[in-house]
Amino acid sequence: MASRSPNGALLFAEGASGTLRLIAYLAAALALMVADHRGHYLDQVRSFGGILAGPIYWVAAAPARAVGAVYGAVIERRELGRANTLLREQLLLAEARLSRLAAVQDQNTRLRELLQTRSRLGLKVQLAELVDVDLDPFRHRLVLDAGSKVGVRAGQAVMDAYGVMGQILEVSPERSVVILITDASHALPVRVVRTGLRTIAYGSGDITQLKLPHIPFSADLKPGDRLVTSGVGGQFPAGLPVGVVKTVTPDDSATFALALATPSAGLTRSGEVLLLHEERGALAPAAPVEDFVGPPEAMPVEANDAAAPTAGLPQP
Repeated sequence: MASRSPNGALLFAEGASGTLRLIAYLAAALALMVADHRGHYLDQVRSFGGILAGPIYWVAAAPARAVGAVYGAVIERRELGRANTLLREQLLLAEARLSRLAAVQDQNTRLRELLQTRSRLGLKVQLAELVDVDLDPFRHRLVLDAGSKVGVRAGQAVMDAYGVMGQILEVSPERSVVILITDASHALPVRVVRTGLRTIAYGSGDITQLKLPHIPFSADLKPGDRLVTSGVGGQFPAGLPVGVVKTVTPDDSATFALALATPSAGLTRSGEVLLLHEERGALAPAAPVEDFVGPPEAMPVEANDAAAPTAGLPQP
């Protein structure tokens, strides 16, 4: 029995027409299903419907895709930041290792040159390493890591692979102090290779040059002339490279020439040095090194007087 609404209308109407329509719809649906199953007549309809539904699905999935893209971008940025930090650390470590490798290669090169110099000299030498440098305008000193415990003695000649650097000034059990040939209080008997002229090279107080004062104009000293140790005084073996003449000019008195020379040794570059040991009896015993070596600059020193005893120089 059909119920009525408050205004008297039927809520569910029962009748033959509704039942017939339902039966008709079911029959049509069944027929379509059988026809589609048998002849695939609705394939194009489904394909067309899929084409129409594609944009709808894309629009419906757009928010999820946007959220996924933002999340992926954040994760990717974070991972890239971590990777950049790691790569930066690895780059700094690689640069540090490369710098250390370059330093080791430089040290190996210097040691190889020292070994070649040792073989070329044919003298007994001892390797020592610099531990301190004092290059103020009045004192040119180096401190070595070798002392009297390993046989270092005052007055001992010191050189690198390129030339004479100086001589031992002070010795302690563990350390020794070297006075450089450029120190203002140092003097070194030298010989000009080209002419055989013997004279004395004084320290100028400038790490880059030596002074050769009171040179006679007749000595024919020219820029480019090489200076070697003369062996006078017995402190330095003869023939060790000392420097190269840079300029030759008249001195203040215009009576003699004043020459400036560039030291051959790497006074500011060497990290390892050679201490020369002469065979017993080959040279005279070393005399103590004084603070000032050589005559006053105002006193002329002739070429044939360079071998004369000089204050502070070890005597043969």
